[in-house]
Order: sequence, then structure tokens, then C-alpha cells
Amino acid sequence: MGLFHKVNGKRKLTLRGKEAVAGYLFAIPFLIGFFGLFLPMLIKSVQFSFSNMTVEKGGYVLTKAANGGLEHYIRALTIDPKFNISLLEAVKDMAVNVPLIIIFSFFAANLLNQKFKGRGIARSIFFFPVILTSGIVLGIESSDLLQTTLGPEGMLSADDANTVFNVAGFLLNYTNLPSGIVMYLSQAVLGIYDIVIASGVQILIFLAGLQGISPSLYEASNMEGATAWENFWKITFPMISPLILVNAVYTIIDSFTSANNELMQTIKTTIFSDVKYGYGSAMAWIYFLIIVVIIAIVGGMIGKRVFYMD
Repeated sequence: MGLFHKVNGKRKLTLRGKEAVAGYLFAIPFLIGFFGLFLPMLIKSVQFSFSNMTVEKGGYVLTKAANGGLEHYIRALTIDPKFNISLLEAVKDMAVNVPLIIIFSFFAANLLNQKFKGRGIARSIFFFPVILTSGIVLGIESSDLLQTTLGPEGMLSADDANTVFNVAGFLLNYTNLPSGIVMYLSQAVLGIYDIVIASGVQILIFLAGLQGISPSLYEASNMEGATAWENFWKITFPMISPLILVNAVYTIIDSFTSANNELMQTIKTTIFSDVKYGYGSAMAWIYFLIIVVIIAIVGGMIGKRVFYMD
């Protein structure tokens, strides 16, 4: 089907053509912002990362960095221990938190998709953390509540340590789970607050996907005698699998760029406080490339198992 068809000798847009025009109109603000504002800054950032900058009267002067322009990249990867430690910590936090956030948000969305009184209020409560994690509210929350909970220097308090040991002991005594999984789940208990805070958007996406599943699929399945468990694995999970990929990518990016990310703070401090634009830009691009590689790996792994209904 083409974008135009003839009506009374005149060319008019088909439904597909109207949808295409609407898509272009929605994309125009993004394209203007990307090519007019974002792309020039990206190019300048790449230029900074291969250069040394000196501020002079009337502006700044860029000179090519040593080692063929790779001086800042070599320093970040082989000399600066703080950058490598922060980078490994960011990757570790992502690997720990992303599966927990995806599982929790999927579970919460399934609960919120059920029919019960006060469902609208419950949905609002689960989305409320998204509002809390914006602007000055996050600054107040991070500098007060979390630091008070974690104690000095972010160390676990005695109560937190007892909680981890109690949960681990319970799981070891009453389940056959491997010890590594037990410790992972025990640590997740302490991080439940952060998990809930980071799950608002993912819950909303999963909820929209669940509501988009046709009830006729469940009706036909129930007529064939399928159980609720079989309906979940044969209908709900496959139909929602594309959104698992979307939420996984979103959560990875959110984890790497969150306000509590130590490496992000280091990059900001290097560029804006220490005025080391070249070195800070090199750290940012290394970080960006590592994020792209991780997203490509995760996307490839999940994408092979995604079900798309034709």
C-alpha cells in the first residue's frame, strides 16, 4: 500500500500516509534539538577529548594532546585508579540492580493490572517515586534520608548487617538455593527502597503492555483448560517480552546516569570544577562506549528470546 491514492482524480493520503506524516511531525522537535543543539556539543566533546585546552583572553585555545591525541584516554585507563574503580563499581551496581528492578516492576505491574477497589490510587502511589527522583526533592532525599540510613561513609549499620545475616540464614535453612543467590537476595532486601524508587517508569510500561493483551487470548486458553500458570508462561510472558527488552535498556541507562552514580559525579567535577575539559571528555566517552557495549550485549541476549506477534 502506498502513501497516496486517487479519489475523484485527486491524490490523497492513505491511512498509512497519514500515520507517516504524524510520525514525522512528532519527530521534528527531536531532530531540531538533536542536530541544532546536541550534535554540535557531541562533536565539540570529541574534539576536547583529543586536545588540551588553555583559556586566553577572548576565548580558549585547543592544542593536540600527546601520544597522538590519546593522552587523556591512556591516563584514564592506565594511570588514574579512581576512574577504573568508579567504573567497575558502576558496572557492578548495574549488574546487581537491573535484574531486581525488572523483576519487581513486572511483578508490581501484574498486581496493578488486577481489578480491585482503589486501583487508580495504587497505580499513582507506585508512580509517585518518579516524581520524587526529580529536581530538588532528590537532593534533599539523597543528602538526608539515605545518608542517615547508611551511616558514616556509606557503611552498613549494625542493624543492616543483622538483617542481611537473618535473611541469608532463613534462605539457607529453608531453601536449596546456592549460597551466591542467597547473598544476592539478602543484599536486595536492604536495597528495596532504591529498587522501588527506580521502578516507576518500568511499571508503567509493563502495565501498558499488559492492558494491550487481547482478552480473547485468555478466553480461548481457558476454554482449552489452561491453568493460570500456563496462561502466564504461554500468553502473558511472550506478549510482554518486547517490553522486557525496552525496560532492560532503559534501566541500564538509568543506572549508569543516575544522580547517585559516583563516576558521573567524578566526570562532572573533573570538567566543571577542575576545568579539565579534555580529560573529563575522555572519561565521558570511555564511559559512553562501555555503556553502548553493555547495551548491545544485553540487547542481543534478550532480543533472541523476544516474541513479536505478526
